[in-house]
Amino acid sequence: MKSIKEEVNLENKKILLRLDLNVPIVDNKIMDTTRIDKILPTLRFLIDQNTKIIIISHVGRPKGKIVNELSLKLICEELSKKSNQNVKLISKNVKEINSKELFNNNDERIMMLENIRFYSEEEKNDEQFAKHLATLADIYVNDAFSCSHRSHASIDEITNFLPSYSGLQFDQEVNALKKITSEIKKPITCIIGGSKVSTKINIIKNLIPKFDNIIIVGGMANNIIKFMGNNIGKSLHEEGSDKIIEEILLLSEKTNCKIIYPKDVLVGKNLDGNPQIKELNEILSDDMILDIGPKTIKIINNIIDESKTILWNGPAGYFENPKFANGSIKIAKKMIENNKSNNIYSVAGGGDTVSLINSLNAINNFNFVSTAGGAFLEYLEGKKLPGIKALK
Repeated sequence: MKSIKEEVNLENKKILLRLDLNVPIVDNKIMDTTRIDKILPTLRFLIDQNTKIIIISHVGRPKGKIVNELSLKLICEELSKKSNQNVKLISKNVKEINSKELFNNNDERIMMLENIRFYSEEEKNDEQFAKHLATLADIYVNDAFSCSHRSHASIDEITNFLPSYSGLQFDQEVNALKKITSEIKKPITCIIGGSKVSTKINIIKNLIPKFDNIIIVGGMANNIIKFMGNNIGKSLHEEGSDKIIEEILLLSEKTNCKIIYPKDVLVGKNLDGNPQIKELNEILSDDMILDIGPKTIKIINNIIDESKTILWNGPAGYFENPKFANGSIKIAKKMIENNKSNNIYSVAGGGDTVSLINSLNAINNFNFVSTAGGAFLEYLEGKKLPGIKALK
C-alpha cells in the first residue's frame, strides 16, 4: 500500500480524494465534527503540494436516491470554515460532469461532489461509474478508512483506473491497528464492552491468542456474570450466549490469556435510578447492572498500569446517565495518565467510546482514537478489508 506522502510529483495534479464526512446532523446542525477534524492534515498536505482537490464523500443512507436532507452542503460549509479554504459544492449530476468544467477559475482549489450515495452505482461497485469518476482526476487518494470495509465504486473499483494511494489519516489508522494486532508491545490488554457478546465474539477469538488480558465490561459482562451462576436481575443480556462464553473461556485457557469480568457492580432499579454498589451475590431480581463497581475499577486500573499496549472498545456501563459513567471515566483517566507518562500505547474505537472521550475533551490524550466503526471492528476480526486490498 503506497501513501500519498511517497508521491513526489503532485504539482498541479487533480486529486480525487475519498473522505468519510458522514457526521451526525440534527436540525440542520453538525453535532460532532471529529471526522472533519481528522482529515484536515491530508487536506493541508495536498494544498501545500499545490494540487487541485475533488472530494468524494457521503452522509446517511439515501440508497441511490437524491434526498435533499442528506446533501453535503452543510458539511461543505463546515469544511470551508475549518480549512480556511473555499470549498465549492458541485450539485450537478456526477455522471454528467466533464473534467474540463472543473477548476476554470484560478482561485478554485477544492471542490466537493454531492453525496456519492445518491447514485445506486456507488454501492453496486459499478465499473462504468468508477471509470467515469476516474476521468475527473489524475490521482486517487483514499482517506476514508472507515468506509474501507465496503466494496463500493469510490473505494474499490476506482483503483483500477487511477494511480491510487492512501491518505494521511488512513495511514495513521492502519499503523495504530498494526500496533495492536501484529507489531505488539507486550503486555497487551483489550478492554471490550457493548451489549451483545455475539457481535464481538470473532474479535475476541481473533485477539485472545495475541493478548495477555481481555477485560469484558458493559452489557456483555452480564452474560458472563450470569454464566458464573449469579443473578443479574433485569440487566441487559443476550439469551443463549452460554456456548459463546464457554468457547471464549476454553480458548483463553489454551492460549494463556486472562479473561477478566466485573467482581462488583453498580445497580439501579431502572436507567434513571440511584446507584447502589453490590457484590455479585447480592443482586436482586429487580436490579439492573448499569456500571462496574470500585473493586473492579481498581483491578482494571492495576492491569492498565502493568500493560504496555491497550485497546479500548466499548464503555463500562450506561455512561449516558452520569450516575453510571464513573467506571468508564475512571478507565479513560487511568489510560490518559499512563499515556502522558509514555507508559502505554493506547488505541480507542467505537462510537460510544469516542463520545465518552469527546465528553472528557481527551481525544488528543490517546495515541489513536478511531472513528471507523465497522471497518475498525472488521480489521480486529482479522478480515481483509476491500479498501486496503484495492490499494495494494
